[in-house]
Amino acid sequence: MPASSANLGPGFDALAVALSLYIEVDIKVGQEFELVATGEGSELADDPQEHLGVKIATDLLGHRDFFMAIHSDIPVGRGLGSSAAMSAAVAGAAGTVDPFAIAARQDGHPENAAASVMGGLVAATSIDGEFLARSLPLDPSIAFVVIIPDRSLATSQARSVLPNSVTLRDAASNLGRLGLMIAGLGRLHDLVPEAAGDKLHQPARTALFPEAPSLLAALIDGGARASCWSGAGPSLLGICDRHAGNSVESAAKSALASAGIPGKVLILDPDFRGLTEID
Repeated sequence: MPASSANLGPGFDALAVALSLYIEVDIKVGQEFELVATGEGSELADDPQEHLGVKIATDLLGHRDFFMAIHSDIPVGRGLGSSAAMSAAVAGAAGTVDPFAIAARQDGHPENAAASVMGGLVAATSIDGEFLARSLPLDPSIAFVVIIPDRSLATSQARSVLPNSVTLRDAASNLGRLGLMIAGLGRLHDLVPEAAGDKLHQPARTALFPEAPSLLAALIDGGARASCWSGAGPSLLGICDRHAGNSVESAAKSALASAGIPGKVLILDPDFRGLTEID
């Protein structure tokens, strides 16, 4: 099950892409309850009663007679859809026929859930209480350079700084840029830096991560065609041609060091498979 990056600038709560960081979940029913977790977020298994995966599996199976093994490479609380990926992976391992709906309802973000389940680039939303998602074209030559600061940012905190209303001009600006972003992701040659511009969430969230604008600019200076926050952050995304990935990565690492921010930089491919059952 892949990670995901949502919003992608102007696509607030609507657009997401699956990335090549993964979580694997295995459930064996009929055994004494045991939870084994490794990798990112493994410390959350110290309290099985409150563990998201255990709660979802217990609800779906109707009991707790199962063994669950989880391995994740997706950082928690970094804007890379870790909870949506966890929810969908557990739902799939538990045998549900619609892991997207389970994950969207649990996580509250249908775009993250859809990207993890379907793979690729997706648009998703909730209509009259039902979740709906569709795949969008995604240029296979795209790579994503992800700056992952060594700090977490809870989605609830990132939501708390958003305005309750926006002007018609700002809403129209986002809609126009959303069209440019979708076109550019479908054909990378058409992607321009302005496509990632946003008036709905990134400016307000900058107060929680003041270094973000300079890091986003460094991604562009390094060769990215566009840069934006990943989900609610604090991870940041540079969208580039795969051949430019090393140059963008180097610029991102230098910018992190200059800002004195511990963290890491990854070059990730888009994941086009989504939820995959492994024998």
